[in-house]
Amino acid sequence: MPGQDKGSREAHWTKTRNLNTTIMVLWAIFAIIIPWNADSLNAYTFLGFPLGYYMCVQGSLIAFVALIWIQNWRQDQIDDEFGVGE
Repeated sequence: MPGQDKGSREAHWTKTRNLNTTIMVLWAIFAIIIPWNADSLNAYTFLGFPLGYYMCVQGSLIAFVALIWIQNWRQDQIDDEFGVGE
């Protein structure tokens, strides 16, 4: 980003930081909060499995892959917006 002014760099960093914060909060929900509450979630079922079990075994993996994809897709948009994309 050598050809950009300070305001543009700050705006890029602000959007990148907000994206990272959002992704990390969602990661914490799927990695910590949902498994912590798995017993109460087991009162419900999803595809014939107790919901707490499903979210710990399969749902969190799907969520993590989706978070990675969303992070990369949105970061590419931010980079393109500020002219630092590939």
